Amino acid sequence: MPFKKSLALSPLEERAKINELHASLGTMTEVESKFCTDACLHRYLIATNWSKKKAGKMIKDTLKWRDLYKPQHVEWEEISKEAEAGKIYRANFRDRNGRTVLVMRPGVENTGNLEGQLRYLVFCMENAITNLPPDQEQMVWLVDFEGWNMSMIPLKTAREIANVLQNHYPERLAYAILYNPPKVVEVFWNVIRPFLDPSTQKKVKFVYANDEGGQKLMESLFDLDMLECAFGGRNRCKFNKDDYVVSMKKDNGKPV
Repeated sequence: MPFKKSLALSPLEERAKINELHASLGTMTEVESKFCTDACLHRYLIATNWSKKKAGKMIKDTLKWRDLYKPQHVEWEEISKEAEAGKIYRANFRDRNGRTVLVMRPGVENTGNLEGQLRYLVFCMENAITNLPPDQEQMVWLVDFEGWNMSMIPLKTAREIANVLQNHYPERLAYAILYNPPKVVEVFWNVIRPFLDPSTQKKVKFVYANDEGGQKLMESLFDLDMLECAFGGRNRCKFNKDDYVVSMKKDNGKPV
């Protein structure tokens, strides 16, 4: 059945929900308390349509996952191979609201290691979050489908990725631009769209290089002088592995 319409709460009602959720979580460790900020609880409540029970379970599951998986401690050395081809990287530009941009190029997948791919995605998510400005909670995805076909992402990989993103990084996405996607992507999207919250539906935007409306959208979201030309911008710079290594090691607190 289609997704139930999201609740619309007043600021006071939202504050009350956050306080109730805080109280329901009980005693937490220092690490858990640091993670469970008001902004964090707000995201989980939005993701669960303001259900304290569902949000509480979701957060507790995430805390267990973070304790075991330790996403904040993924070291550059263990995922450097995954990064070589530029299949995911933090762009050196932001959108017009100052949000971190992750560029994704599934067509240049360079390994068949599911665990490595997943840890690299988590590394990129954590890095993008760390680089968000103080007034932003969400990031942007730019997805370039050049060279991609469905066989490049096995069902198991897609399922694992979706599970991690949906359950442990809720409401971290401001919007995703799917640039020049194959027709099969749009067909699949039209099938699943009715089952998604309307706010989630609005976050996914299909943009085609030969569509004037799509290009106007890109111009409204990005400074075209900074946006890579692969996405309709005027910046001809491409992914440079060596420069990216230096940037990521610096973020990771490693000598360059």
